[in-house]
Amino acid sequence: MSEYRSEHVKAETKNGVVWLTLLRTDKKNALTQDMYRALTHELKQAERDSSVAAVVLTGSGDSFTAGNDLQDFLQIKELDSSAAPFEFLYTLSSLTVPLIAGVNGLAIGIGTTILLHCDLVYASSDAKFALPFVDLGLVPEAASSLLLPATCGHLRAAELLLLGNTIDAGTALSFGLLNKVVEPEQLQQQLEDSAALLASKPAKGLRATKALMKLPAEPVADRIDREAKIFIRALSSDSAREAIKSRLQRKK
Repeated sequence: MSEYRSEHVKAETKNGVVWLTLLRTDKKNALTQDMYRALTHELKQAERDSSVAAVVLTGSGDSFTAGNDLQDFLQIKELDSSAAPFEFLYTLSSLTVPLIAGVNGLAIGIGTTILLHCDLVYASSDAKFALPFVDLGLVPEAASSLLLPATCGHLRAAELLLLGNTIDAGTALSFGLLNKVVEPEQLQQQLEDSAALLASKPAKGLRATKALMKLPAEPVADRIDREAKIFIRALSSDSAREAIKSRLQRKK
């Protein structure tokens, strides 16, 4: 078996969308080094493939993921920034291909922090979220000490990171961590609908827009200038011209 493959990560491409499903249900999809390597490989492949419109990440059974498999984590002989979990996080943070998460149950530790790097996040009504890093004598990862306060404010971030409180899907929605909460039996359809909608749009436009959204803050005039340069290049592309032509024809 290649180091890029894991029996616990299922990858399939359908209609321009890469679907990644965690398949370690007996361990509530807790992540191992092999799973991180497989996920990193699939994300890099999707990023390189210009025909991919989006990536969907979800879990199986009653869990999105219970976080890191701590026993497996402790087996890493030399833990540094090149270790599989961190390579995954660097890859995740640099994606321009849109990323959709379907939280189908427990989302513990990285199961929650990964959502801060997603573009669309849907959760079943029975989902639970928790960030127990402090309780384990650890600190947050995935840039969540930066992104979580930016998403939901310092006080709510402190509630999650310092107190380690578990919150339900409704609370996560009110905190701004989710786009929508659906009933468990509706989650798959919601993911398929959103993925199909993204796949119907020009891929270059999607990726360029996401890349702009992920840039550091800058003066408004500088961002106008940056957008203008990209806009002008995009306007001359075949994909933009076809999209505009199609839109004009629909208006007739």
